[in-house]
Amino acid sequence: MTTTAQAGAVTAPAAGRRVTPTGRLILPADADRADWLTARRAGIGSSDIAAILGISRYGNALSVYHDKTGGLPLENDDSEPALWGRIDEEGIAREWARRNRSVVRRVGLVANVDRPWQMCTLDRICRECPLADGAEKCAVEIKCRDKMKAGQFRKGVADDVLVQTLWQADVCGFDHIHAAVRLGGNDYRQFVIRVADHAELIADLREAGARAWQQITEHRPPVLTADADPDVLLDLYERLHPNRAGTVDITRDVDTQDAVADYLDAHNDYVAAEKRKKAAKARILAGLGAAEAATVLDRLHVSLDERSKQWTDTARLAERWPDAYADCVEDRPYRQINIPRSVREEHNA
Repeated sequence: MTTTAQAGAVTAPAAGRRVTPTGRLILPADADRADWLTARRAGIGSSDIAAILGISRYGNALSVYHDKTGGLPLENDDSEPALWGRIDEEGIAREWARRNRSVVRRVGLVANVDRPWQMCTLDRICRECPLADGAEKCAVEIKCRDKMKAGQFRKGVADDVLVQTLWQADVCGFDHIHAAVRLGGNDYRQFVIRVADHAELIADLREAGARAWQQITEHRPPVLTADADPDVLLDLYERLHPNRAGTVDITRDVDTQDAVADYLDAHNDYVAAEKRKKAAKARILAGLGAAEAATVLDRLHVSLDERSKQWTDTARLAERWPDAYADCVEDRPYRQINIPRSVREEHNA
């Protein structure tokens, strides 16, 4: 049996060469990361299409637009999950090859021959598919997910993985893609995603990708739906404008003015909810008396559970160990929404 390492001895294909039935190589797997990040801006990749559809953990259609048009800096994900994902990918690929008695190797950035804007980076290409007596090429997508995400893989792959693998199949002309998934530290699962089972979805993906690419080339930012993930948007706007200055006139910008009103309403609701919560807590404590728990029909209904958390007395730290304080405590500036009192009073009147 040949593994990834042995397959690495095979001469790497040259850029421009067709490496799959309908895909040509743009950049090899060992290309410089900065070059890869730049090249992928020339099209829509498999992670991009998941973001465009709103099922990605890392972006949405607007972040894809700003990435492709150069509004965002080239990605540089040094987070712990990304780091360990890159480290573990090789081991998972080797294990898939061992279990399936197959041959896999890295390829690189691939673009569809007829639709060059449709791109993907295959984790591994499979040169001897276990489902086709070794004669048919396909690919293997490698995923490392937290054990808390195991439920998303109970009946198949998670939605974002399904979309990514179908996009890869459409780019490359494969009739199926394999997925090797490790959940947590020791739960390995593998799947086969078949194109024939998702023909309608693939057509929708291609249409959504083409529409997004047209917006990008025409510099028309997409309009997001109201249910867009606010955490993704907040991260996007922080990256788009890391250094803010000056003032903008929103006299005619009704939407931003409405957003300020919504922010004030949400703040007032939060304050009122916190007050109600504290009042309810006082009533619960009154009902408990000296007890730490209460039952209804012999079933636990409410309890006071003891918790603990680490807390640092920074004033004492600075007084007793000033060097340690100076070494470990730092001011981290951040921006907070500030609405003048006059505006708040006018809104609440």
